Amino acid sequence: MKALKERVIIMKGAGEMASGIACRLHRSGFSRLLMLETSFPLAVRREVSFCEAVHDGQMAVEGIEAVRIEDGAGLAHAWETGRIAVMVDPKGDTVGRMQPDILIDATIAKRNLGTAITDAPLVIALGPGFTAGTDCHVVVETNRGHNLGRLITAGQAEANTGIPGNIGGFTKERVLRAKANGPFTTDRKIGDQITKGDVIGQVGTEAVTAPIDGILRGLIRPGSQVTTGLKIGDIDPRGDAGYCHTVSEKARALGGSVLEAILAVYNR
Repeated sequence: MKALKERVIIMKGAGEMASGIACRLHRSGFSRLLMLETSFPLAVRREVSFCEAVHDGQMAVEGIEAVRIEDGAGLAHAWETGRIAVMVDPKGDTVGRMQPDILIDATIAKRNLGTAITDAPLVIALGPGFTAGTDCHVVVETNRGHNLGRLITAGQAEANTGIPGNIGGFTKERVLRAKANGPFTTDRKIGDQITKGDVIGQVGTEAVTAPIDGILRGLIRPGSQVTTGLKIGDIDPRGDAGYCHTVSEKARALGGSVLEAILAVYNR
C-alpha cells in the first residue's frame, strides 16, 4: 500500500477555502498536491489563496509555497521541491489523465460542475450541490454553525442560504458586491483601515462604498471583469490587519474535516 505522502491528491479550486484545506494537508505530510483553477481566478481573500499563482507564477500562504505549472515536468519539479502545484484546467481534464488517489472538489460553486464519484477511489466534495453516495463518497458541510465541517456519507449538505457568515456581529453588511457589469478599478489595498462610507473602488461609473468600519480583509484583483452582484470585497469589523494574511477559522475547520475523511479511509 502507498504511504500517505505518496498519495496523489487533485483539488478542484485554489481559492480561500481550498487553500486552507491544502495548507492543512501539506502540513500533515501530503506532498503530492495539484490544484486546478480557471485562467483568471476571482478570489477576494487573495492574501490566502493559492490561485494567485495563476497570475503571479507563485504564491505563499502561511509559509507554504505554491507554483504555477504547465506540464508534467513542472509538476514533478514542484513536488520535488516541496511545493504545491497549481495548473490552469477549468474543465478538470487532468483528473482523467492522472487518475489521482483522492479528488477534492473545493470550488464551493454551490452546484456540481462535473465531479463524478468514479473520478478517484476517494472523492470528497464541499458544500451544497453534491449527493454523497451518488456524486462523491463524502460531502463536507460548509455552512457556518453547529454542523460546520460535518462529514456526510449519505445525502447532501445544507442548502445555500445566500447569507455570509457572522463576523463581529455583521453578515451581509461586511461583503462588498458589484453594482454593475464592467472592470473593477481601485487604489485600495488589502489590510487598509476602512471607515463606513469610504469609496473602495469603481465598477464602470458605479462607486463601491463601505457599509461598515473595519479592515479591508479581501479585495478582488484590480482590473477584473465583474458582473452585477459578484462579491468583490470583504470588510472585517474586528479591525485586526493580521487576519488578512492567515487562514480563517472556517477554512481550518474544513481542512481538518477533509483530513479526517482521508484518514478514515487510508488508515484503516
